[in-house]
Amino acid sequence: MLRVWRNAANIIDGEEGGDAEILVAATILHDCVWVDKASPERSRASRMAAAKASQILSSLGWPEDRIGPVAHAIEAHSFSAGIPPLSLEAKILQDADRLDAIGYIGVARCFYIAGMSRASIYDPADPLAVNRARDDASYALDHFQTKLLKLSDNFCTPTGRRMAAERATRLRDYYEGLLSEIC
Repeated sequence: MLRVWRNAANIIDGEEGGDAEILVAATILHDCVWVDKASPERSRASRMAAAKASQILSSLGWPEDRIGPVAHAIEAHSFSAGIPPLSLEAKILQDADRLDAIGYIGVARCFYIAGMSRASIYDPADPLAVNRARDDASYALDHFQTKLLKLSDNFCTPTGRRMAAERATRLRDYYEGLLSEIC
């Protein structure tokens, strides 16, 4: 969460603007509901987190007209939910969260999650998935092609796009280096 906030703060400072209070609340609560990556409910996780965040903020006395923007930012931050971010705060949170999935930290997260779910690093018989469907639930390397290498193409803010381009270069360099050692 702190990395995501650091990213959001950098985007705010990079001339985007945005309501910092909405962004702080959305950043703190954006992953308040966790759904396993393999669960059929995964695409609903951000909606569930938005509902829970709304309850939390309401119990703290937040006005309804401030809770809605937080909930929308949380709903729209998720890659798997496919909800377009409509507000500047939602765009900033989405960019900030996606920045956390690429670059060096993205590589570390990818392999950490693969290890936690007992996935293999790659398919030794077909590491590039030439003769099989890509399966990022079974092979960490497949996750680079199915998601990570595509993320930098879909950033919403100018500062987010600039930051993503830098991190995407690192991610691609790592991926190509890994391929050179296994192929």
